[in-house]
Amino acid sequence: MSKKSSARILPHEEYVEQEYLFKTLRERKSTTATQELMKTIRHEILASTQLPMAMEFMETSLRHTGGMAEAMAHMAHYFTPFQTFIMSEAERDGGKFDYFIALQLLEREARCRAAGLAPPAMFLYQFEALSRNRLNYERGLQAIASDPVFDANWSEWIGLVRRQLGLLDIAEMIYVRSEYYEILRKKPAEKPFLFGEKEGRIALANRRKDPTYLFAAFQRHLNYPQVPRPVLEESEESVLAKLMRTVDKLEARMKFLEDEMRGGVDITQYYVKDE
Repeated sequence: MSKKSSARILPHEEYVEQEYLFKTLRERKSTTATQELMKTIRHEILASTQLPMAMEFMETSLRHTGGMAEAMAHMAHYFTPFQTFIMSEAERDGGKFDYFIALQLLEREARCRAAGLAPPAMFLYQFEALSRNRLNYERGLQAIASDPVFDANWSEWIGLVRRQLGLLDIAEMIYVRSEYYEILRKKPAEKPFLFGEKEGRIALANRRKDPTYLFAAFQRHLNYPQVPRPVLEESEESVLAKLMRTVDKLEARMKFLEDEMRGGVDITQYYVKDE
């Protein structure tokens, strides 16, 4: 069973503001450096939420490392492991995961959380995000299993999916843990079902088929946002975003070297603030 992180379910307004943050970053990223954007957007975020304080720490991370994922990992009480995983994949050197798609994915995922999406739909959205964008299943599913949305039964099953994916069909694994499977067997299941009758019917109808049909059917019937898909050719905005991230990282490294040349690096600036 996956070990639960310190992340917790936040109040509704936190996710509303997170959605606004990721949406605004995506819309303005092509014209402004991320570090400058964070300073501007922080003043637009609702001050009664915890997000402005989180963004301040993320700004510090951008200044010193050129990325936000490391700061998000330090704030595991606020950002979920899945959110941190998505950002780390987008910022990974040599990675092919489009930064704009990552922001759009996080934007829609925050919308799901604000709407109080049920665990089956949340899992399917997150799992489809891994599949559509060819992200690492091992680390991705481990992050999903640690999400506060899922209880111990869910975490145990997601761990099973992580170990057996590739050996068993995902539609089959969903079907046998659904209420519909229990109805057809006409006797109580050995373990509690995680998916309802409707999800079980959809999974049964899509066994041994292309997974895209399964995802499309679930998205239509469970009414969660469509998962952003990778583009075949990089857009000018995507290429520009990669160049700007590279510049951010180079600036951070140059500042680190300059501080070292002046007599040493003040390591206290890297300390996590005591909340």
